[in-house]
Amino acid sequence: MSTDTASSGPRIHRGLNHKEGIGWIAGMTPVQAFLLIAVCAPALIAMSRNQWSATVSWGLFAGFVAVLILVPVHGRPAFRWLADLIMFQTGVLMRWSPWQSRAAAGLAGDRIEPDLPGILARLEFPDGPEFLGSRICLIHDTAEGRWGATAKLTHSGVGMLSDDECERLASRLGSMLVGLGHREIVDRVSLCVRTVPDDGTEYSVWRDRHQRGDAPALARQVTAEIDRDVASVSVRTELFVTVSGTEEALRRPAKAAGGGITGRAYALYRLLEGVADGLRGLGVTSVTWLTSTGVAESIKTGFNPAAAASLSFRHLTSPDPDGTVGLPISQAGPALAPTPAARAYHHDGFSSVSYAVQPPESGTIFGSLGPLLAVRTAGERRTLAVHYEILSAAEGSRVVKSDRFRNNVLVDAKAARGFNTTEIDSRRQRGAREQEAAVAAGHAVVRFTIASSITVPADWNVEDHAARLENDASGRFRLLRLELAQDSAFVAAALPVGIGLPRQKRAFTA
Repeated sequence: MSTDTASSGPRIHRGLNHKEGIGWIAGMTPVQAFLLIAVCAPALIAMSRNQWSATVSWGLFAGFVAVLILVPVHGRPAFRWLADLIMFQTGVLMRWSPWQSRAAAGLAGDRIEPDLPGILARLEFPDGPEFLGSRICLIHDTAEGRWGATAKLTHSGVGMLSDDECERLASRLGSMLVGLGHREIVDRVSLCVRTVPDDGTEYSVWRDRHQRGDAPALARQVTAEIDRDVASVSVRTELFVTVSGTEEALRRPAKAAGGGITGRAYALYRLLEGVADGLRGLGVTSVTWLTSTGVAESIKTGFNPAAAASLSFRHLTSPDPDGTVGLPISQAGPALAPTPAARAYHHDGFSSVSYAVQPPESGTIFGSLGPLLAVRTAGERRTLAVHYEILSAAEGSRVVKSDRFRNNVLVDAKAARGFNTTEIDSRRQRGAREQEAAVAAGHAVVRFTIASSITVPADWNVEDHAARLENDASGRFRLLRLELAQDSAFVAAALPVGIGLPRQKRAFTA
């Protein structure tokens, strides 16, 4: 990433649209190059034998296959689309895709046993030992071997901050990520922001407690009208952070702390206070690490925003300071989720559309993601999640050296053969050199993904609201609708469990 500070105005962050796994062979990966050579070989052999009719036939076939392999359509090559379609239809035909919870089916289950659909089924939620007065829920990703914890944050937002304040927050965010990278235990940080339609539960409870019986009837009528008109369009936001580390990074400190789940919890706890201090430097006023009931409620309200009213009423009327009484983890999931459609995900009477958010080539400024959370219609829910992964020093050094070498080779090869280099080539070459210099100076390389979603009641036209989200992103970011994977994309965009960043390709550990 490079920044533009020469001109006046807000700081522009460039180079955020850098993609992983760019091929070395004229932009192709080794697999793509091998397949291309394989389909071109028959045409070349026929040409060497002067079999021109066969050459034309094999040449047409090779061109068709090359288009399928090389030309991306909505972010994926045609062969990848075909493979995804086959897997999607196989899940539908084998009836692996529809979901019904055990409770909805009338089956008894353990309160602490998760009952979640899709990729959430790989998660376990053991309780750690007591930390700051409560037992924090650990999130164990059994597929990737990761352990994490989630906190609920309170923040006033960045919409009203000046350019200098935004730049200061961006710098502090970078410092926090670099600091976590130096500890080499927690390497992923996920921020999830969700808008919450204000159902007025807190205000209703407060009114019931402070209502005067001798209030004039006209005052009651006016107050009721104001409540009805204002509360229906009120929107709040809730913010979560999830931090996690790999099993390899936690194994040694966990063994020193006693081993098992308790040892891994203590290894994570040693970093949580540092994470909380870093978040307070970003303007966060409160950090509450979630217990199992807190995690269960964050997942439940992600699938079913309407459940927030009953859960809030229970907490307000029956306070539970320890966070041990509430929704069990076995009831965190949706009651019913029918077979996912290719372009939307339906769950518990709501429909969601999820996107990957791609930064523009021209760069962006801090806080520019805010319009994606601007609710246009009362009752809709928007979410935004940013997943960071801090690479180790050795891995970051390898990545920037590889990028610098690839860009230099590309520019030099074009110049040697008389081709003009584009401004994008030159900018990427300069950016790669700046990144290498920054890593050599002690900075870290951070991978990241951004996901966004919109959720509306199932009887609304979800395509209309998805179009409004796309309009809000137009000119700022490119939204890539994650078709054939809407259920997984919803988890990445709306649920604070730390899922959303794929494994690094060709990972290297020194």
